[in-house]
Amino acid sequence: MDVRERMVLSSDAPVPDGAVDAGTAPPAGRVERHAAAGDVVLVTLETDAREPDPALLAAASVYAWLGAALFRVPEPQADGVRQVLDMVASIQGTRPPAVARRGLA
Repeated sequence: MDVRERMVLSSDAPVPDGAVDAGTAPPAGRVERHAAAGDVVLVTLETDAREPDPALLAAASVYAWLGAALFRVPEPQADGVRQVLDMVASIQGTRPPAVARRGLA
């Protein structure tokens, strides 16, 4: 499986071929070890909240920073997690800018 960017999967999605399922809210060290080994890491995050859950979004940002590429989350949380993944990619410098403008001062 060739994953070039981080992806959000539905909570009932199966584990894609070639991905390592790190489990539900795995220890950060496990995710980091698999990512450092070049594995495509799947992390499952669960919550009962219908609104964006700050704890789930924070966990997603940490796992993304450590190298997780696939995130299995409940549907109400998917948009928030996608925004978090975009933010992490922007901070890491792996996401191109949405708009390039040249300013003259």
